[in-house]
Amino acid sequence: ATPERRVSSHFFLKLSAFTEQLQEWVSGKDDWRTNVRNFTLGMLREGLKDRAITRDLTWGVPIPLEGYEDKRIYVWFEAVIGYLSATVEWAASEANPSGDAEAWRDWWTSDTSKTYHFIGKDNIPFHTVIWPAMILGHGDLNLPYDVPANQYLTMGGTKASKSRGGVIWLPEYLERYDPDPLRYMMTANAPETSDSDFTWTEFVRRNNDELVARWGNLVNRVLTITGRNFEARVPAPPATLSPESLALLERCDEAFEAVGADFERVQLRRGLTAAMEVAQAANQYLDARAPWSAVKTDRDHAAETLYVALNVISGLVTMLHPVLPFSCQTAWTMLGHTGTVEAGGWRRSPVPEGTALPAPAPLFKKLDDSVVEEEEARLAQ
Repeated sequence: ATPERRVSSHFFLKLSAFTEQLQEWVSGKDDWRTNVRNFTLGMLREGLKDRAITRDLTWGVPIPLEGYEDKRIYVWFEAVIGYLSATVEWAASEANPSGDAEAWRDWWTSDTSKTYHFIGKDNIPFHTVIWPAMILGHGDLNLPYDVPANQYLTMGGTKASKSRGGVIWLPEYLERYDPDPLRYMMTANAPETSDSDFTWTEFVRRNNDELVARWGNLVNRVLTITGRNFEARVPAPPATLSPESLALLERCDEAFEAVGADFERVQLRRGLTAAMEVAQAANQYLDARAPWSAVKTDRDHAAETLYVALNVISGLVTMLHPVLPFSCQTAWTMLGHTGTVEAGGWRRSPVPEGTALPAPAPLFKKLDDSVVEEEEARLAQ
């Protein structure tokens, strides 16, 4: 059919009126991801155009004014308001345990409240320009604290599609595998600064080489050696630790600041890498001191090694917990701790000498290479 031109009146969001305010706000966001900040500043430098916020439709959210029954609010104008309206609705509902209908203000007007918008790169303008402009126009509401937009994640080099296949459904994944390996893979391979690709080959490699061999094996062999040679109790350290022992403990303790700062800035991949580097250093320390051999000739030397290794593992359990919550809680219990990892705080929780250690169990399962072929076949269905 031939398109027909029609005259239509609409409501507009006057974005052009907020350019200077938005520029000042975004310019101060030095911790934002570079692509998000630069993309937004580029839009602002080009100049914002006023944007229509209504459409000639009979379905959708109606305009709350008489005479506009044949128009609806543009979906991306009303959708972002949902961030606010959802909390207002929650505060007024029975789901709010405080019963205070004004509790939503804690999220939107408090100086200590921070809002993070986890989105894809195609939604950056709506969360760094349009929604903030709406907030500025309203006044008295907090602007987004961070918009850690990711780039695209492809599946085996192609775009994921429900109709064409190439999609991993989490309920089906969890029928075959534990949750933490996928959490690890998605963090280590996150498209934070550029597009990345998910492959089952890389999933199996990271599971076997990094989770099983580097981290899980560190936990298992230290607990196993301790159990066999020190009656399943944390051995007593010497009065003065060796320089290499002190250095490893210090490195673990110092890593909390760096890893925590990375997680705070939503640089999850870098934070995870830093934590896993501590695990690698602990493995190197263990290999160099070889407590499995030293226990036969120098029991005190082996006791120091295992005491330090157990305490470093305790620190790593906390550091890795944001990414690996299920396996880290298991490791926490195997170290003789009680309660939850979170309750221990963001620090290395000491494992005192004499602490009884439960029987260890592997944290992760090694995956056979056949998993790759099996899962790729499922993707093709």
